This record gives sequence, C-alpha cells and structure tokens, in this order.
Amino acid sequence: MTPTERRASGTLASIFALRMLGLFLVLPVFALEARKYPGGDDPALIGLAMGMYGLTQGLLQIPFGVASDRFGRKRVIVLGLLVFALGSLWAASADTLYGLLAGRALQGAGAVSAAVTALLADLTRDNVRTKAMALVGASIGLMFALSLVLSPLLAGWIGLSGLFALTALLAVLGAAVVIWSVPPEPVLHKDAARGGLRQVLAMPALLRLNVGVFVLHAVQLAMWVAVPALLVQAGLDKDHHWQVYLPAVLASFVVMGGVFAAERRGYLRAAFLTAIGVIAVVQVVFLWVASGAPTLTVLAWLLFAFFCGFNVLEATQPSLASRLAPAPSRGAAMGVYNTLQSLGFFAGGWMGGQLVKSHGTQGLFLTCAALMLLWLAVAWSMVAPGRQAG
Repeated sequence: MTPTERRASGTLASIFALRMLGLFLVLPVFALEARKYPGGDDPALIGLAMGMYGLTQGLLQIPFGVASDRFGRKRVIVLGLLVFALGSLWAASADTLYGLLAGRALQGAGAVSAAVTALLADLTRDNVRTKAMALVGASIGLMFALSLVLSPLLAGWIGLSGLFALTALLAVLGAAVVIWSVPPEPVLHKDAARGGLRQVLAMPALLRLNVGVFVLHAVQLAMWVAVPALLVQAGLDKDHHWQVYLPAVLASFVVMGGVFAAERRGYLRAAFLTAIGVIAVVQVVFLWVASGAPTLTVLAWLLFAFFCGFNVLEATQPSLASRLAPAPSRGAAMGVYNTLQSLGFFAGGWMGGQLVKSHGTQGLFLTCAALMLLWLAVAWSMVAPGRQAG
C-alpha cells in the first residue's frame, strides 16, 4: 500500500470502528435494560426497538450512496454521522420505550456505510482493495468482541442512557476524523451525474453479492438468538461469554492472511466459496449440538470456524462489489449492497426469534444451514474480476 492508501484505510476503518462500537455497546444489554422503561413489558416492542435501526438504515443506504456519487463522499458521511449522533442523543434522553424506538430509527437514518465503503474504494487501487476492506472488517469484528467485554461494565456504571450518550460522542469523533484526517476524495465524484441505480441493479455479478450479504447477516444475527443460551447450557455464565467470543474473533483474524495469499495466486473464488461452505457446515454442527448437551470446547471451535468464514466474506464481498461496479455509480452500487446488508440484519433478528418460538433451536439452525447452502448454489457461478491498474 502507498502512504495515502494506508492513511485512507486506517482512518476509514476507524470511522467504522467508532460507529460500530457505539452500536455494539448497546446491543448486549438493550433487551434487559429496556424492560425498565414504561412499555418495557412488551417483548415484541423491545424487539422492534432493537431492529428498527436496521430497517431505517436499510431504507436509506441507497439514497445516501447515490447522493455521495453526486455531492461528494465526505460531506455525505459527515451528515450521516451527525444524524446518527442526533438519534443517539434522542435515545439517551428517552423516558419511554417508544422514545427509544424513535431514537433507534433516527440512528439508522444516518446510513453512511455505502458512502464510506465507496470512498475507500475510490482511494485504493484494485490490487490492494481486499486488504483495505479486510482492515475495515477486522475493526468491526474487534469492536464486536470489545463490546461484549465493556457493555455490561459500562451499563452498570452509566446505564442505557449513558451508553447512548457515549455512542453520540463516538459518532462526533468519527465526523472529526472525516473532516481532518481522511485523505481528499477524488475530484471525479464531486460533479458526477446521478448514480446509475438501474445499471447496477441489472448486473448479475452484483446481484449475487447482494443476495450473499443479505443471507450472511441474516444468519449471523439469527444465530445470536440461540448461541448465548447454548453457552449458558454448557455451563458458562452470561457475564463470561466474552471469554469465548474474544479469543474466537482474534484467532480468526490470522486466517485473513491466507485470503490475501489466495487472491494473489488467483484463488479468490475458491476462498470465497470455501468460506460460505464453512459457515454452512457450522450451522449443521450447531443443529446436531442443539439436539444434545453442548460442551464449551465444541461451541468455542464452532464459533472460531464461524468467525473465520465470516471475516473472509466481510473482507471479500465489499471489495468485489466495489471492483465490479462502474466507478461513477460506485456509491449507488454500495448503497444497494449495504441496503441488503441492513435488511439482512433486520430479517435475521425477526426470523431468529420467530423460528426459536415456533420450531425451537434446531429449527433455527436448520433454516440457517439451508440459507447458506442456497447462497453457495447462487455464488457457484461467480467469476472473480481481473485486476485493474487502479
């Protein structure tokens, strides 16, 4: 990487990290803390408040991505982060569950993922883009693991409202990074025509990736409806679940080096399909484990395998999407991609709860396995794009 590429990758990964840390800090304690608010005796309303962020974000990723093609990436990112901060402050000041729901909806309206990913693609060459995207994916995975450790501690100290206030501060810090630290964006997109939304929706290669990112995040979130209960069943207290999550996430980062080597040798397609297959196998083994008495060792290895596959796909999918998309419409393409990602997040939470309620934990993992196998079939005909000069 050139110095500019390293700076762009580091600063934009830090923006994702700051924003996602704020989100992840809330999730582990939201369901428990929300019960203390008026209206908190309604589990369906609590679930809606949790998922509302993903729904509004999904609806606005495309408009934000298209706007970044026309008006410039950085100004759209700053605007989105400020909207996210405003929603966080709204949730921090809420005194009812409906107020929390409105705050979560406004948080989701700051849908900057597409614009950030498109800017990272603008500022990196084709042959180092997967590495840049992997840095973003690693930062998100690390923030997830860190939040599992910090969230219960901070919630006991400053409460849920304090966590939302901290989230607002992290978003403002992210906006400062965009303004003063991120390298200048290419002039090409400053006066570009409106993003070619119809064009990117008609590209089969991009459609395959969009199906994939929806399935990946639906399965990821649906899993977490059942995995914590399995860890408790295996004898690990809920306050100590990070002792499994954190090593699994950190160890899985080592696998990322193999992805870069595979890409250099022309085996990106094989690595991509293998990662999908690994997650499918993990779901099948979870299905078997859920039918008996799970052991902590087996669960730890399964989570390690899951994070290996997940991190590979988190790095390669946005890289492939940005490389396949026409440059003037890159924001629109990443908007569609991130919309499907957010809707997968929302659908996974809803689906996971419904499946466990109606068909038990085994029904959940059976459905997740089927979705991963369906994705593998859809992705099988993919062709990795050839490298370009920039």
